[in-house]
Amino acid sequence: MLVSFGFFDVPEMAILLVIALVIFGPGKLPDIGKSLGKGIAEFKKASEGKTTEKKEDDQNNQNNKQ
Repeated sequence: MLVSFGFFDVPEMAILLVIALVIFGPGKLPDIGKSLGKGIAEFKKASEGKTTEKKEDDQNNQNNKQ
C-alpha cells in the first residue's frame, strides 16, 4: 500500500522531483528547499504572533472594562 501525503501520492511526488531537477538542476535544489523552509518558518512565526497579540489585546480590554 502506498502512503498518501495530502494531494500527492508517491509516484506523483517522484515525477515532480524529476521535473524540479530538470528545471533547476541538482545544485540549486538545496538552496530552494532552504529558502522555502525559512519562508514557512517565518509565516508560522508571524501567524502565531498575531494570535498572541490578539489574545493579549482581548485580555487588556477585559481588564479595562472591569
